[in-house]
Amino acid sequence: MSSPLRSLVECGTKLWLDSIDPDEIVLNKKRGATGATSNPIIISKLINTGKFDDIMQDLFRQGHDDTAVAWHMTDTLVTHAQKEFLPIWERTLGNDGYVSFELDPLLEDREVGPSHDERVRKYIELGKKWANGQKNRMIKVPATEAGLDALEELAAAGITLNVTLLFTERQYEIARENVWRGRQRHGQLDQFKSVYSIFVSRVDVYTEQHVPELSSEAQGEVGIVNAKRLWASNQAWWREKKLPLEQEIIFASTGTKKPEDPADKYISALAGSDIQTNPPETNAAVEKLGKTYIRLVNQLPPSVILRDIDSKVDMKKLEDTLMDEGTAKFAEPFKTLLTNIAEKRRKLAVA
Repeated sequence: MSSPLRSLVECGTKLWLDSIDPDEIVLNKKRGATGATSNPIIISKLINTGKFDDIMQDLFRQGHDDTAVAWHMTDTLVTHAQKEFLPIWERTLGNDGYVSFELDPLLEDREVGPSHDERVRKYIELGKKWANGQKNRMIKVPATEAGLDALEELAAAGITLNVTLLFTERQYEIARENVWRGRQRHGQLDQFKSVYSIFVSRVDVYTEQHVPELSSEAQGEVGIVNAKRLWASNQAWWREKKLPLEQEIIFASTGTKKPEDPADKYISALAGSDIQTNPPETNAAVEKLGKTYIRLVNQLPPSVILRDIDSKVDMKKLEDTLMDEGTAKFAEPFKTLLTNIAEKRRKLAVA
């Protein structure tokens, strides 16, 4: 009998781990995980375990400042994760087995971030730098205005992209078209792979706070409906391109935000296709449920619920609000990472 996560994979979902903790990678590969994503929060947690103090002490002794240490540790940890998933990348000819590397979140900092044009230039420069010589590394770019404007040049350079912080059809369509236009300029389509990370649970947090007039049946379903619609659009748009590799949706932010919701609310509803990136805690909770998952990603709720959502949820307001919150959440964790490194420098110097 398959475990719950194995059944999820068997019904068509690629399971990626929202962590690059070496121990969690080993455990979740056994459960069926075939890729991973990283971000500054994940790097901070790993640094705080003390497992990598020797590496960091060497970096401090070499005279690297806190920012340089942050990026060196990110590169080191992502590279280790890539080695774990490289056999999958090779076996699938580049269709799976990736690890995402997030570009500098401080580019979107509302206090110290540069101008729009400078942000675009830096995304392109950093994307090329961190993708250079990598096989199964995806460069993660946020769907901010500057991030979207950088996608064509990054794709034209042959870089494998994960467009993140996506909430709406507007963002998604700009992202896929810019990526496709750039890749066509590049010319080689046999190894072309791109993914589009749709944030799910944050949408439901938004509607609870800002659209209380939704019916009880529709409240808590908007994130799922939105993700399924974008998934269907993605499927239809890329199908006609007849590419060797799949251009996929990543269902991100799949952990539930309300204690009363089942741990697998989003995992179950979006099962059956493309990629889910689940935190280790979510995977552990799902394994305890003992369920068998089936394909539901192509099934929408009744039309009465869809009409209620469409008539009451202003997607422009939703995007504006969630992107404002999202860019803050994007930049602040990197500042926390720098603070943690400074504290680690102080403690290791004492030691």
